[in-house]
Amino acid sequence: MLPVRDTVARRFPPFLTWAVIAICVFVYLFEAALPPRVFERFLFEHGLVPARFFGHLAIRRPPDLWDYRVFVTHMFLHGGFLHLLMNMWTLLVFGPAIEDRLGTRRYLLFYFACGLFAGLAHAVVNASSTVPAVGASGAIAGVIGAYARMFPRARLVMVIPVLFIPFFVEVPALVFAAFWFFSQIIPGLLTLQAAPDVGGVAWWAHIGGFVAGWALAPILRRSHRHHRRFYADEGVYGFLPDGRRSRGNVGSGPWG
Repeated sequence: MLPVRDTVARRFPPFLTWAVIAICVFVYLFEAALPPRVFERFLFEHGLVPARFFGHLAIRRPPDLWDYRVFVTHMFLHGGFLHLLMNMWTLLVFGPAIEDRLGTRRYLLFYFACGLFAGLAHAVVNASSTVPAVGASGAIAGVIGAYARMFPRARLVMVIPVLFIPFFVEVPALVFAAFWFFSQIIPGLLTLQAAPDVGGVAWWAHIGGFVAGWALAPILRRSHRHHRRFYADEGVYGFLPDGRRSRGNVGSGPWG
């Protein structure tokens, strides 16, 4: 089940969201040009390896200030094309609405804060792991959490492929976010019993990022008085600016 469109209106182009996507694509193209062994070394050097900070590697060589850069750099690395594609698609669906309501500077702060909290959550839970965690999914999980907090009744168009036939359904944002969050919680709890050096999905990064986004959204959201009113062509016909389905009386309230 993949989101393909939402109903929340935007006032401005999401330049920062596009910039993050462009940087991630550029970094991935650089990674793809590396020989396999160099690529693995590159991920280990710039990805988030929990044992460097909370495990046996930290005992051998305590991390210095430069080592902590990986809590940022890992957000722009991806392990494969499908990993990159899924993350960037999700960011493109949910990011523009959050950027519009927070503003560019607050959105930048928000994005990095979610990514940092996601990385910390993953590193603490998997303290002895030497497998580098890479990807923007922790920060993007924060964007999903903020979206669910700010636009719970917005509608998401989802595509469900059944035997190569796409079926489209419409679900409330809060329903999708709740389903997504619990789909991270269950395997996240199961991985607590797994071997520390088993690779796979960084479930706790997703959980930590989502919680950070949910908590930060009302703190960083700009007041309605700092927004201009929406123009008629900036929304989706039949929906209010905050993504709710219109009941025929749009009016001029401070939605979104």
